[in-house]
Amino acid sequence: MKSFGRELRVADDLRERLADIIRSRMRDPRVGMVSISEVRVAKDLSVADVYVSSIAADTPDKRQALERVLNNAAGFLRSEIAQQSTMRVTPKLRFHFDEIWQRAGELDELIDDAIAADRAAHDGKVK
Repeated sequence: MKSFGRELRVADDLRERLADIIRSRMRDPRVGMVSISEVRVAKDLSVADVYVSSIAADTPDKRQALERVLNNAAGFLRSEIAQQSTMRVTPKLRFHFDEIWQRAGELDELIDDAIAADRAAHDGKVK
């Protein structure tokens, strides 16, 4: 149970530190404004999967480019975290684009369509 709490603490710490480093120290203009939605750390703390999103990454090509840039900068980001952190070993970083925001719009449309279809069916039966 204790290791589970440690994973969460490390994930939260990484999320905060990465957000700060990306915002203040990354000079790559392809990154822009990035939001870190989640960090998942392996049980042995060797790897951290970082899920990011960006309003500017509105096409699949831009999403892949953002992922590629961040994964190429993973070594730099990891060393920055290691300098700031007291962890014995800093997890290897793997970046993934989090498509939750893009999918949220699609789900909203599906829900609206289902509600409209239900109302239309209900109105047809009542009359």
